[in-house]
Amino acid sequence: MEKTVAIAIRALDVPVDPGLNRAMLRCFLLLPVLMFLAACTRPPELVGVDNPERPVASVAQATKMKIFMATTREASDVTGAFFSDQRAPELSLTSVTVSIPPNHVTGNIERPRDLPPDPSREFAIIEPTIYGGESAFIASLNRELATRAPGDREILFFVHGYNTTTTDALLRLAQFTEDTEFNGVPVLFSWASAGRVTRYVYDLNSALLARRHLLNSARILLGSRTKGIHVFAHSMGTFLTVEAIVQAELYGAHEIAKRIENVMLAAPDIDLDLFREQLNYIPEEHRNFYVFVNDQDRALSFSSRISGGIDRVGAADAAEFAGLGVTVIDLSDVEDSAAGTHSVFAGSPEVVAVIGRGLQNDHLHAAPRSPTLVEVLDGAPVLRSLTP
Repeated sequence: MEKTVAIAIRALDVPVDPGLNRAMLRCFLLLPVLMFLAACTRPPELVGVDNPERPVASVAQATKMKIFMATTREASDVTGAFFSDQRAPELSLTSVTVSIPPNHVTGNIERPRDLPPDPSREFAIIEPTIYGGESAFIASLNRELATRAPGDREILFFVHGYNTTTTDALLRLAQFTEDTEFNGVPVLFSWASAGRVTRYVYDLNSALLARRHLLNSARILLGSRTKGIHVFAHSMGTFLTVEAIVQAELYGAHEIAKRIENVMLAAPDIDLDLFREQLNYIPEEHRNFYVFVNDQDRALSFSSRISGGIDRVGAADAAEFAGLGVTVIDLSDVEDSAAGTHSVFAGSPEVVAVIGRGLQNDHLHAAPRSPTLVEVLDGAPVLRSLTP
């Protein structure tokens, strides 16, 4: 191994010290990659940026989706940002309208590379609103729920992952909601991710700081007229979500855990040993968890390396979860994801269709012996499942 790495370093014209150990050599190789990723230019932030020549309101064929948001980010005055990467001491309650273009392709986010967006062919985010308190937020959420059929008055509560800006998270939730054909109301929990590859530790600590705010957000949502809440968390957001559920169990907030319909964890960036320990604090009757794994996930491979080589839940073999009381859905054989290996849940048309059927047909339910997502997987040969 050391010889292979040394050859690779020589190819980069880097002098090799024979005394370097394996870990140092790996770090040396990783540095140029991180520098390259850090140098990549992100697409512009979009919140509140309409097109004066072709405004969203003028594109009748575009889908307009209202998304509510609770965030632990500080507000930003940067054009399109809405909220920054800085941590706020208190929760902010907001909403936006996302415009989905008529040419949208399932699994894709047609994101503009320049401002302003063209809503006839690109996503746009308009009407950013900050509510003065919980009552105003709940009143607006109830009005939106009332526009749905009685059976569809549910909430999809989405918790984003590492290296994600406010715009990134809003676009992903809008795309995922649209492609799954979820008929309820989408709500985003946006914690203070730095939105930069090189800020992994900052993001990890931001996620930990957000635990009580996530529980408070769930409490607020349960105060609305929703029929039920489905939690969908991605990447490092799964770490935050499970940690918050553990806190709810430890500090007696059992009502929150009991009233959440399902907890879906996509590509969990959680130490596998830690996940086993977290589950010890959660009663089996509250482990209505669906864990989406993919042993081809390149982002989690990177996360494992910088975390000391411990397997991440989202890249572990499905057999590792036997006896843990969770349902595991293996996406390793899915090859049609437009969003890469780390976001197969949203980037694969087949997978979003399966998740959508589970949500729409109420197959996702925590009651014992009720139908589960596993039943929906029948006929989807690229997916494999392991029941509790």
